[in-house]
Order: sequence, then C-alpha cells, then structure tokens
Amino acid sequence: MNSLNITPIPLPDIATSTSSGISTRLDWVGMAGLALQFRIQESQRGVLSMQGKADIHVDIVRPEVKGIHMSRLYLLLEQLAESTPLSPSSLSDFLWLQLETHQEISQAAGVSIQFPYLSRRPALKTDHSGWKEYPAAIHATFQDDLRIELELAIPYSSTCPCSASLSRQLLVEALDHAFAGRARLGVDEIRHWLLENGSLATPHSQRSWAKLKLELSESAEAFEFESIIETVEQALGTPVQTAVKREDEQAFARLNGDNLMFCEDAARRVSQCLAQRGDLRDFWIRIEHQESLHAHDAVAVVTAGVAGGYQPLLRR
Repeated sequence: MNSLNITPIPLPDIATSTSSGISTRLDWVGMAGLALQFRIQESQRGVLSMQGKADIHVDIVRPEVKGIHMSRLYLLLEQLAESTPLSPSSLSDFLWLQLETHQEISQAAGVSIQFPYLSRRPALKTDHSGWKEYPAAIHATFQDDLRIELELAIPYSSTCPCSASLSRQLLVEALDHAFAGRARLGVDEIRHWLLENGSLATPHSQRSWAKLKLELSESAEAFEFESIIETVEQALGTPVQTAVKREDEQAFARLNGDNLMFCEDAARRVSQCLAQRGDLRDFWIRIEHQESLHAHDAVAVVTAGVAGGYQPLLRR
C-alpha cells in the first residue's frame, strides 16, 4: 500500500528511448541457445516431446532504432512451446506473431530449434532394437517469403571399393603362393586355408555421415523425420546399428562387403532418393566419409539445382 500516494516512476526503456548513435539497419537481432522443451508433429509417430536449444530473431529496418524487445520474443517462444506442437503451419503463424511484436521496426523474422531426434531402429537379424540419435534442427524464416527447413544428420558405414580391390589382390597372391605347383585342390583344403588366412588383408571402413538441409514444400503438414531417415538409410544400404548380436554383426559385415562405395557414390544415391520425394522444394547434401586410412575426410556435396536455391558451398 502506498501511504504517501507517490506515483511510481516508469522503468526506463533504453533500447527504444535512445538513438543508436550509428544509424544503420541490422539483419538479425535476437537470442541464441535458449533451453526449450517442446513438441513436434511427426507424420508417422504423431506428437513427440523434445528438448533442445532455440534461436529467435527479428531484423531492424529503421536505422535510428537502437534495439529490440528481446523479452517479447522469449515469452512468445515459451508460449508457443507450451501451447501447441510444432508443425509447418504453427511455425508459419508464429513468425507473423514475432513480426507483430516488433511491427514498427521489423520486416523479417526467424526461429531455429536444434535437438537430437531419437528413432528406434531394428537389428538386422535378431528381434532386438535400440534407440539411435540423429542430430536435427527445424528452421522457420520469413524474409520476403516463408521458408520451413529441416536439418538432419544420418550416420552410416562405408567401405572403400579401392581398398577392397587391393585386399582381394593380396588374398589371391597369398593363395597362389600357398598352393604353388598344385594342379588340383580339394574344397576342404581351400576352405581350411580361407578360414586361417581370409583376413590377411581387409578393406578400410569408416563411420560416415549424410548431412542434409531440406526445404519443405508448401503442402507439408507435419515433419517427415522417420520417412526421410528410412529413405536415406535404404539408399545407402549400411546404416549404423544399435542392438547387435553376433548374427547381426555378421549380417552387417555382409552388407558392407556387398555395398562398397566412395563418397561420390553415396552423394548420388542420396540425391536420387531425395529428388523423388514430393514433399521437398529443395535440398542440400553433404557426404562425409571420416576415413580410417587418412587423417582427413572425403567429402562430396550435391544440391537439387533449384534456381535461387541452396548453393554447394553452404558451410556446415
């Protein structure tokens, strides 16, 4: 109770009450790395609960304005996360709300959320399964037009065709040396020799990554994480595993032997499968084979080739 009947002094708002001193527009102003609990609308699995980090921004188009109301953006993002699952349509609506909170000074808005997407993947042979983590992000931006994008990184195994060929040559040379001068060999004799010497040279394999940036079409109603993962893993043929018994590991070894590929091969496979999807407006693919032979990575990049779309040199 204010017994002295003193009128409270309004809190100062320095950001909007003073000039910037240097008059210039700013492309993006906001916050990055905000901890966030949220839900997404996934096309196959329904509504999923997630935890991640969010970035939220608007621009400043009036050069004389010093700053934005960051608290407005923060509270707006909290309200979105608590009230509705994220979908292409809810994010589109959210961008307009961002602009309304800064309608005097802003014409562009964006929000990005980075999170681990977990998918339960089956073993190759046994009835076991396990959770696999895929680094993921959702980006929604309005800057002249609306863009809803997904980022997804999909791990897989790659075995080098050149290394496999060199290994086979060494095996043949060892077989010739072991049985030099022998005109005939019995099946059991060859079988025994292979069990003892079949791994005298092995091709090099490595954990590899297909890193995707995908612009969704206007018709997208939910996020197709499961479908995209399934499509890409089928195209590559050797997804990394979760629960593995010996029969699963043997099946994985067979897959790698039957599925030799350079990074160029992987890039073409992923490009082909994504080009056949009707829910994507554009895509950017970066293939990384994190080699066990070299101390550097083998890399290939391919885009959809859309006019005005993703550029090959987009950095990751």
